[in-house]
Amino acid sequence: MSTDARKAREPLALRGFRTYWVASTIGFAGLSVSTIAVDVLVIEVLGATEAQVGFVRAAQFLPYLLIGLVAGALVDRWRRQRTLIVGNLVQAALVLVIPLLFMLGSLSVWLTAAMLFAAGCCGVFIAAAEQAYLPDLVPRRSLVLANARLGQSMTIAQTSGPAAGGLLLTALSAPLALVATSAARIGTALMIARIRRPEPPPHPTKTRMLRGIAEGVGFVYRHRTLAPLAASTHVWFFANSIAMTVLALFALRGLGLSPVAYGLVLTAAGVGGLVGALAANAAAARMGEGNTIIASRGLCALTWAGTALTPDFDATWTTVAALCAVQLLYGFSLGLEDPSEMAYRQTVTPRAMLGRVGSTMRSANRTVAVIGALSGGVMAGVLDYRPTLLIVVGIFAAAALVALLSPLRGARVER
Repeated sequence: MSTDARKAREPLALRGFRTYWVASTIGFAGLSVSTIAVDVLVIEVLGATEAQVGFVRAAQFLPYLLIGLVAGALVDRWRRQRTLIVGNLVQAALVLVIPLLFMLGSLSVWLTAAMLFAAGCCGVFIAAAEQAYLPDLVPRRSLVLANARLGQSMTIAQTSGPAAGGLLLTALSAPLALVATSAARIGTALMIARIRRPEPPPHPTKTRMLRGIAEGVGFVYRHRTLAPLAASTHVWFFANSIAMTVLALFALRGLGLSPVAYGLVLTAAGVGGLVGALAANAAAARMGEGNTIIASRGLCALTWAGTALTPDFDATWTTVAALCAVQLLYGFSLGLEDPSEMAYRQTVTPRAMLGRVGSTMRSANRTVAVIGALSGGVMAGVLDYRPTLLIVVGIFAAAALVALLSPLRGARVER
């Protein structure tokens, strides 16, 4: 087998993708620290109510609803590498405002939500550019493996980040731990700036912005397989947003876990995600991307049933071990699915529409996530944590069923 053939299959052999992979790994590490830092900051330091916790989580998704479609249309007209550099630097500055406000004694739940919303606006452009930029760095036949490599680095970060974040919170405080997230964003921007692979110029277009957006929306929801994939994913995001909102409350308040113990629970999901990402390419080759997505979503429903039924043992660490076990399987389902979903979407979408198609799906996903986060906070306050999680199980199962009963079953990426 020639060297070129091996490189076509292993994306890390390509210098441009290797640098991008390092940049992404740095960003994933910062994000994994911020996840636990924001939860502890809002719930324990600022003493937010269940409804306020849902509001803060919704604020992070709201930018996708407000500017997601516009961001996708603009990214298709911009240089994607430059967009990633500027977006990460601006987001780093915005995140840094939270610890500064804390040190000044001016931080509140509402100001935290406002800064996370502003950082989320940058995240909309970053996410659109990331998914549109990747096919410029690797051949299309290597997209599943490239997405799997990114998924592996993300789950390694999720494995070490929450545990490290929990220790960092113990040594410092939740707001100050966000300095690490800001530094990671700067590191990501610097690494992306080192990529020297020539980027094709933006596709020339005289199409008006609204018409361009409509083209992206129409492509997704009229496509034979992307349309049911989008519908299933929207339902999944609604369920997952409720689940993750309630999980933080369930662990920190319902089960009384410490930040370190909660970090271990998130770490378990990261470990599972790593195993899933390692198996993703083989699973997609054997079952096909469509069937891999369906199987993963069915498994996801089962894991949240296990989370809802996690007993509150007398020994705290027994409870932590039980919760870690089911979150391990949850992470596995995510790691297994994501490379197939991303690669399938990137393969069936023309390059000139990658930004718009990705943003169309993300905007709808995050819109239902806003509703899910708000609903999760309210439902947790009214119904309590376990009944809310059991409702989530049914919604996850519905997402799997939508995909199962569609042409997505058996769909494959050409290799």
